[in-house]
Order: sequence, then C-alpha cells, then structure tokens
Amino acid sequence: MTAGPLFSRRMAIAEMGKAGLAIAVLGIAACSKEGSQSGSSIQGGSSNPSTSVPSSATSSTVFAGSSYRRINLGFVNAYILFRGGEAAVVDTGISGSEEAIEAALGEIGLGWDAVGHVIVTHKHPDHQGSLAAVVALAPAAQVYAGAEDIPEMETLATPTAVGDGEQVFGLEIIKTPGHTPGHISVLDEAAGVLVTGDALNGGSGGVTGANPSFSEDMTTANASVVKLAGFTYETALFGHGEPVLTMASAQVNELASSLG
Repeated sequence: MTAGPLFSRRMAIAEMGKAGLAIAVLGIAACSKEGSQSGSSIQGGSSNPSTSVPSSATSSTVFAGSSYRRINLGFVNAYILFRGGEAAVVDTGISGSEEAIEAALGEIGLGWDAVGHVIVTHKHPDHQGSLAAVVALAPAAQVYAGAEDIPEMETLATPTAVGDGEQVFGLEIIKTPGHTPGHISVLDEAAGVLVTGDALNGGSGGVTGANPSFSEDMTTANASVVKLAGFTYETALFGHGEPVLTMASAQVNELASSLG
C-alpha cells in the first residue's frame, strides 16, 4: 500500500482483510489550547504545553484481534495505526513528542520511512504540537485534517482536507465538530476501533462527551456525540482518558441518549 491520498471503501475493506491492524498508543502530557490542570479527572483539558515528554512506561494489550501499545506519559494520547509495513500516525502530541513517536515506531519494528499518513483530529497544540517535526522526519507522509482547522495547523506542508466517509489508509473519516470547528474522528470499521480525538473522552471506565471548558460550540459537540452513536465499534480510543475496549458503541449510545 502506498502513501497515496484517499482509498475507496471497497479497497479499504479488501486491504483490511489481508492483514491485521495493530495500534500503538502514546500518552503524552497536556491537552487543548489553554489552561492548566492535573489529575485523572482531566478530559480534554489542558496541562502546561511546555511540559517535557517522558520516554518510558510502556505496556501492551491484545484484544479482539488487534493490539495496542501505550506509552503512559500523561493525559493526551497519540496513535500509530499500522499494517503491512506501513503506518499512520493519528495526532502528534505536544511540541517535542516526535522522539516518543519514533521510539514507539521502533518498538513495533518500523521507522519514519514507514509513516505514509498523518491524521490530525483537531488544531489544539497538544494534538498537533509536533506536526511540523513529524512531517520533517517522515517526508513521504501525507497530512490530513478537517478543513476548518487547517489554517491553524503548524506543518511544513498544507494538509489535505478530509470529511465524512473519506478513506485514509483504510480508515474512515467522520466529521465531529464542536470541540473545534474542523474536528474529525477516525473509524477502523474492519477492526471495530474508533479514535475519537476530543469529541469523546474516557472517564471512570466509561465515556464522556467533549470538555465544555475547552470546546468552542457545545451544542455542535453534543450533536457529534449523537452522530458517533450511529456507528458500530467495539473499542473507543480517546485523546484523553483510558480506552473502552468492549461494547464502546453501546456506551456512546447511552451517552447520546442522555444528551436529549
């Protein structure tokens, strides 16, 4: 598979049948665009964006035919989705996180030359703070983001705008605005995995919506929760908080129902 732009759904599902998908998860301290908080209650909040990124504390879990490796560095997560010797990075953490991403690539036997795709869920600096550095290290990678957030992306190349139903590396893009105008989520339909960015958060073993303290339009953010409830996935991986590994879409449905 090349690092070309967008794949059709048929091509994506065919490719997913050829190889399993694994997920490397990097937890990187900080969140959102302002403020400072600490503790396990942070969800879409913000730590000091100048905080240095630690380099260890890894774990690995296997579930539902996929695996993810988390580097427990704080309260924001970035992801590496990989198969067949090629990888997609979803979010890049705060500034200086490229070394943690490189270390995670090495742990799964890949290097920057394997990164063909970088997907940014939204413009906040804890999710795209290392974007320019990652693009410099992986010059073959195409960058994707929601159109409304692209003007505030810090990268060496203009990202490709993506929206509902478009495919990147066999992953479906879902527009989920509200936290920011251009926020997107990423669905691996074949593996039953949703990467939510800050459209959803993990908390107390469950799912919460976007954090009102750092979201630009909560009415739209809540509508995006209802939208995500319309998809089916077993696992939800959040920008902030612990993942939900089983029956995730059922929990999102319950949350959506509570929003009226």
